[in-house]
Amino acid sequence: MVRKEVNTATVEKIEILDTEDEDKDHGISDEEFRELYRQIMLARKFDERAFSLQRRGEISTYAPHKGQEAVQIGAVFAMNDEDWMVPSFRETAAYIARGAPLDKIYQRWMGDANGQKGLENDLPVAIPVGTQNLHAAGIGMAMEKQGEENAVVSFTGDGSTSQGDFHESLNFSGVFSGHNVFIVQNNQYAISMPIERQTKSETLAQKAVAHGIDGIQVDGNDIIAVIKGVREALEKAGDGDPVLLEALTYRLEDHTTSDDSTRYRDEEEVEKWKEKDPMKRFREYLKENDIWNDELEEFEEEAEEKIKKASNEAIEADDPEMEEMFDYVYKNMPKMLKKEKKQFQNFYGGEK
Repeated sequence: MVRKEVNTATVEKIEILDTEDEDKDHGISDEEFRELYRQIMLARKFDERAFSLQRRGEISTYAPHKGQEAVQIGAVFAMNDEDWMVPSFRETAAYIARGAPLDKIYQRWMGDANGQKGLENDLPVAIPVGTQNLHAAGIGMAMEKQGEENAVVSFTGDGSTSQGDFHESLNFSGVFSGHNVFIVQNNQYAISMPIERQTKSETLAQKAVAHGIDGIQVDGNDIIAVIKGVREALEKAGDGDPVLLEALTYRLEDHTTSDDSTRYRDEEEVEKWKEKDPMKRFREYLKENDIWNDELEEFEEEAEEKIKKASNEAIEADDPEMEEMFDYVYKNMPKMLKKEKKQFQNFYGGEK
């Protein structure tokens, strides 16, 4: 009997903050660093306001992103405008970084379809766990077939790696050389299910091996490490070599406003992760490297005003017309849908 080693795979982890990193040239200017911090602060304030709006009945259910801003904002910084973004339901910070109007994002959370209009290369939120990766795989394959050099970045959670759709997406992308970067935000819990109850794998990044694609892990609370990792992944994906990127992070709030995380995780664990808060760590880095300035010190108040104005505009916005439900299903409305819209207008008179 002969035994041969047919595959040996390793997973690299990228960390920069809190390390003895001698390379200070990360391809990011001081002003870009400041803008990244402003985006994190804006996203944090958005989160706080959304929670308040939900408690007073303006929003039904909200999924907080506090603690995961570095993954989303860092990834978007690494992307270009022609790259596509495919989110799940917790990527509000990514939408903010992509330039989506704040009032429109609030409208979306209020259940107003007008909040989804005008998105360029960014798909709407996907609520069913992991299904958005299938859409991303299709877009990535199309990019390869059309000879494009851009890529599609999809966000998903650790819980989705227990779903069949996730693995089908990776397999499909690998076979068809999809221009995909699959970002798994490993925030340690799938609602109440801890990561060690979901998988025996030492990392989620190594799940890439079974599908013949590259896997990499980054410190997801280290925005510079995220940017570096996603930049490398985008370069590979643009050449038809898809990448699975695991970002180690932590959800500092409840799963949603309908959840009570004190029932399945203790305060000591949460406090430990608060010390790794991506905004706190990034602020310390900016101060240590003489990038922090008075304008950033004052930005928190400005961010609160922007958020308050945007949320009020969303509350006061007109509701969409019912017949608009037909208008955004296809780029070019097919004949049958036009017929259905006409029937609807005749029956209801096009009223709300």
